[in-house]
Amino acid sequence: MDLSNLRPAEGSTHQDKKRIGRGQGSGKGGTATRGHKGAKSRSGYSKKIGFEGGQMPLQRRVPKFGFTNINRKEYAGVNLDRLQQLVDDGKITDTVTVENLVAAGVVSKNDMVKILGRGELKSKLNVTVHKFTATAKAAIEAAGGEAVTL
Repeated sequence: MDLSNLRPAEGSTHQDKKRIGRGQGSGKGGTATRGHKGAKSRSGYSKKIGFEGGQMPLQRRVPKFGFTNINRKEYAGVNLDRLQQLVDDGKITDTVTVENLVAAGVVSKNDMVKILGRGELKSKLNVTVHKFTATAKAAIEAAGGEAVTL
């Protein structure tokens, strides 16, 4: 081995990359493969999101309507029949809290929970969640339980 036959390790160099804009002698000087004129030939060019070559973009063509209330509160609904099923499966006993429902996989950690009135409840449960429908609250109290709003 001597200096005349030194080579980089296999795969360590990538020689197929064009060296652009390094003078006329390279064959890639002048316009540096950008063509002549136009936005794409200029430095600092960046295409805007949704740009369609000057055609009116889809976002602006489609009619807008409606209203989104930024203060809206979304509740995860849990029906009485689902609570009864959890009692039957042994996942909850006499107390129902948001933490119990998260542990049982019924709601997510950051959800606000609302108990809905579908189905019937046979078990006596003390339910502590964010909201109840009137029928759900009546059904829980009719079964001998307690409905506490957080």
